[in-house]
Amino acid sequence: MMAALALILDFVSIKGFWGYGGSVSLAMVPILLMAYRRGLSAGLLTGFIVGSIQMFYGYFVHPVQIFLDYAVAYTVVGFAGVFSISVAASKTRRMVAIIAGVFVGSFLRFISHFISGVVWFGIYAPEGMNVIFYSIIYNASYMLPVFLLSSVVFILLSNTAPRLLHGK
Repeated sequence: MMAALALILDFVSIKGFWGYGGSVSLAMVPILLMAYRRGLSAGLLTGFIVGSIQMFYGYFVHPVQIFLDYAVAYTVVGFAGVFSISVAASKTRRMVAIIAGVFVGSFLRFISHFISGVVWFGIYAPEGMNVIFYSIIYNASYMLPVFLLSSVVFILLSNTAPRLLHGK
């Protein structure tokens, strides 16, 4: 159900100026929810399901690229489950765990997109611009807002309904 919710939330997104992929959406939230609530393996599995389904309607130029930009990118979001914390923990500890987990999941997803950007999308870099710099700028331009948005949503959920987010 969380994978289905993530796919629905991905359709409600801000596409912005990212012509070769990338958007700002809440698609990571259900993956993160599974990771925090049920742990690492559930988060990884949910992310893999989401990314694998997204491969069928995503933008691709090479089979390895589509795997990196979708299956791998969303699977690694589940690593936030490493920071799963008890509902009995203090509010401060919960917030630190949330931000750390969302950061790790977002950063690992960014790395996957970054590698894809350097290898397959570097041809779209403006003339004279370093491909690595181009990929960092392009992918950070949507991953930073996704990280911030997901962090805010999780902090608000943790403060209002902590049992929803945290395991026993």
